[in-house]
Amino acid sequence: MLSRALRSLSLAVALCVTGAAAARPQTNALPPVSAAGGKIHIRAVGPIAITVEDMDRSVDFYTHVLTFEKISDTEVAGDEVEHLFGVFGSRVRIVTLKLGSESIELLQFLAPKGRPIPVDSRSNDVWFQHIAIIVSDMDRAYAVLRQNKVEHASAGPQRLPDWNKNAGGIKAFYFKDPDEHPVEILQFPDGKGDPKWQHTGDRLFLGIDHTAIVVSDTDASLRFYHDLLGLRIAGASENYGTEQEHLNNVFGARLRITALCAPSGPGIELLEYLSPRDGRAIPVDEHANDLVHRETQLETENPDAATEPLRMAKTNFISDGLVSFHGPRLGFTRGFVVRDPDGHAISIVQR
Repeated sequence: MLSRALRSLSLAVALCVTGAAAARPQTNALPPVSAAGGKIHIRAVGPIAITVEDMDRSVDFYTHVLTFEKISDTEVAGDEVEHLFGVFGSRVRIVTLKLGSESIELLQFLAPKGRPIPVDSRSNDVWFQHIAIIVSDMDRAYAVLRQNKVEHASAGPQRLPDWNKNAGGIKAFYFKDPDEHPVEILQFPDGKGDPKWQHTGDRLFLGIDHTAIVVSDTDASLRFYHDLLGLRIAGASENYGTEQEHLNNVFGARLRITALCAPSGPGIELLEYLSPRDGRAIPVDEHANDLVHRETQLETENPDAATEPLRMAKTNFISDGLVSFHGPRLGFTRGFVVRDPDGHAISIVQR
């Protein structure tokens, strides 16, 4: 039914919000593992790292179209970098961009260059990952994107109807950046979402609400993100119907969606396609220099304490163990990169 589909769709956004403004149920809100004596305590999510082909082109897009602010621009190489990313001979240009309180990192591998994103990529392929940017005015934001000739991933912005108590007035749109990475923009009406999205002044693009990843088995992913890393389950829903199909451009899409949060930073959404189940897995030979590569950074007080539980859980390490830097060359001083159960890259770092 239309009402059920839209009600479910509303739960897919901003599920990390707490308090009355959220107006959403805290489904299956179990205590984090760290509160029960676990060894890993994640205190923040972000930034999200994105591998790009042409740094100047990407910086121009994110700063001039989406109004991110350039914070830093550095070039790194050497044994530390090779061991961190798991790519021999790495020379990487890294640009940090900030929007509101959140940030992303663009990575260009000057050497060695990786592979492009598959031209037939779909939203239900497991390598799918997007960032969700909040806007103050969807019509204005969409006009800016049209003026800059972005590639559509949705037919156009969608507005959820006012009679829907939880989602009335929420607007959403999907598009692609110059490297074909999917990006979402969202607009919350008064009384919806985190209150910080309501005090916008004259800004149009406000900040990053969450990053979303496709997973093959939600329960397996929760054992990693919730049970092992201690992220909080903020909400869950099952989405289907024509709106979901056209939003993701996947015919017959039916999704199980679970939102996770750390004490600070954007949320992480797990998207499991209950149907169709023909999404392709992340290639086993995917590397950090491939354009399909995205990396979600998780901050912890003690990376050393995180390595043993991850190894005991038979986690696949991209990095050659814990890597320490002489100064915060990459925005942090110590860290390593692992893969979640589906192969998504996760950085565990200390600033």
